[in-house]
Amino acid sequence: MYLGSHMSIAGGLHKAFEHIRKVDGTALQIFTRNQRQWTIPPLTNRDADLFRSAWKAWGDYPIAAHDSYLINLASGKVEQAERSMNAFSEELRRIETLGIPFLVTHPGSHLGDGPDIGLDRYVRNLDRAIAESGTASGMILLETTAGQGTNLGASFEELARIIKASDHGSRLGVCYDTCHTFAAGYDIRTPEAYRATFDEFDRVIGLDRLRFFHVNDSKHPLGSRKDRHEHIGQGHIGKDGFRNLMRDPGFSEVPRTLETPKGKDLSEDVHNLSVLRALAA
Repeated sequence: MYLGSHMSIAGGLHKAFEHIRKVDGTALQIFTRNQRQWTIPPLTNRDADLFRSAWKAWGDYPIAAHDSYLINLASGKVEQAERSMNAFSEELRRIETLGIPFLVTHPGSHLGDGPDIGLDRYVRNLDRAIAESGTASGMILLETTAGQGTNLGASFEELARIIKASDHGSRLGVCYDTCHTFAAGYDIRTPEAYRATFDEFDRVIGLDRLRFFHVNDSKHPLGSRKDRHEHIGQGHIGKDGFRNLMRDPGFSEVPRTLETPKGKDLSEDVHNLSVLRALAA
């Protein structure tokens, strides 16, 4: 089982491996740059060499990068859409240089124009960004969302629509966030609810598209449409829901990373991972 956490890259991309080792993680998610800024510094050969060397020393474990939260490929604002496409293209080039197989991204926000218009814009801008990136590798994982405000991607149908409409569907998969989907109304707390949710996912999208998990409990109830992560077993999903996920043999090789709150000593990650491992036993 590949299980780990999102880790900081402060001090250099390679520093993430020092952090994941401290929690005995076997899966990792990172940002490849400061995700709060539009300006993207160049990725030097030294950066890439240090990263690949540290990855090799850690082990043959899976890594995903998450793109910047500033990116909104569904925006109807011309300047924001152009900036988003340029930034997304660069994110793809960076993961290809580093050898990272997955880029996790939110499907964006329609900003009041409605889901249909937003989804059409998203696909058009996504396809353009992929083409302009000049990349041939790297799977883009559409992350399930909670559906807050005008955000897209809260339903399996919306994700399926993006995949079907894109000219690059073969490079599109899904990152399933347990907090987000729960907030969007997909229950996993009982064996029956869990099976119904993933049967629905399989029917609408296909389980072969599910390539990564974010394992987060939810501060808010089922269907709340609020994106607030909680420590494992301390939120409204609870240990029973995560037990269902951790014991599902169908997902035994799908990487899972925490995105729960933590301090610099990473003690919260250590605890959350120990809870998940115990539930899997």
